[in-house]
Amino acid sequence: MLRHVNLYNHSVRILLLNLYYPPDTSATAKLAATVVAALSARHEVTILCGRPSYDPTERRPWRPWRTEQAGRVTIIRAGSTAFPRIQMKRRVLNYLTYVALAAPRALFLRCDVVLAMTDPPFEGIVGAFVARMKGKPYVYNIRDLYPDMALAGSLIGPGLLARIWEWLHRWALRNATRVIVLGEDMRERIIAKGISPERVVVARDGAEIPPSDAPPEEFDPEVIRTIRGDFHFVLLHAGNLGFSGAWNTLIAAARKLESAGIGLVFVGDGAQKGQIEASAGAAKNVRFLPFFPASKIPSVLAAGDAHVITVKRGLEGVVVPSKLYEILAAGRPILVVAPQEADSAWIATQRGCGLVADPDKPDEVVVAARALAGDAERVKRMSEAARAAAREYDRFHELSRFIEIIEEARTA
Repeated sequence: MLRHVNLYNHSVRILLLNLYYPPDTSATAKLAATVVAALSARHEVTILCGRPSYDPTERRPWRPWRTEQAGRVTIIRAGSTAFPRIQMKRRVLNYLTYVALAAPRALFLRCDVVLAMTDPPFEGIVGAFVARMKGKPYVYNIRDLYPDMALAGSLIGPGLLARIWEWLHRWALRNATRVIVLGEDMRERIIAKGISPERVVVARDGAEIPPSDAPPEEFDPEVIRTIRGDFHFVLLHAGNLGFSGAWNTLIAAARKLESAGIGLVFVGDGAQKGQIEASAGAAKNVRFLPFFPASKIPSVLAAGDAHVITVKRGLEGVVVPSKLYEILAAGRPILVVAPQEADSAWIATQRGCGLVADPDKPDEVVVAARALAGDAERVKRMSEAARAAAREYDRFHELSRFIEIIEEARTA
């Protein structure tokens, strides 16, 4: 249950810009809902979003504008197109129609602070434009760093479009009162773009920590059996199979671990799933499973002996895997296949809750996996360290920090 956060004595009118909002199920939609729930306990929030299109739990008929009211929260849905997220080319139309309708409407909405996230990927630029036109403070919450992410995923090439996008993005960063990022590696990347360090702050997603007297979690044995199969030790990657992972390194390492009874199990989907499956070929110790229902997430987390967090070289600070905190809260060690500079690698090393392997060296992954599989006491110690680390990133405290940044921006 979300605890209310009341840190400010005066109500602030906040305009939140993001394409996705529930019933969308994207990460930013869920985060926006969490932030809004806390903010609206004290402040007035207007959300300017689009028609549900990201695996929504329900649809909305087309209207130029649709307004919904929930207490102190006003939801204004622009009549954007609603093509499925898997249709990437058509999805761009969702982006463009949303911005074409939302940006002009935002100029006429009363607010004290403009807050923008990163859906669509150039929303940070739109937010800076809206805030500049309205003469209001601007808080930019970066979930994934663009255009860096688009370049890494070959969504765009390193040409004129990329240079214009980067120039506009740096303009948006310079015009932000505060830039909220997910980790220290992302903060360093933003600072390297010429942004003042004091304006770039870290607020992690964190994990919801149950009270000490909460009853033990009940797991679904069928989910656990489905994931574990007959493997002696399970390395589990649960989440999006996108452009940011060191997938070839993981598959190459898995082939060398088959004789040890160590399985690599992927639970999830994403743009790279087909290529990863092709790379795995007939490997007997590599398995692919679809996402389980949200109610089964605790069982999924419990099924792995260790969880894989991966960021390929060059993308540290461009993406920050927020699933890390739920894994830590579940008391599971992590095997981080990422550069040492990655935030997750730092946490694994400093908190003693996991091991780190180079994303370009499969043999390092093999050594780390064998070390975990062959030392139950070490895994137990890492599990305890993971739970302790999770308490350091309690979602309530991270959310409090996020909200305090927004409130302070009003007078910054």
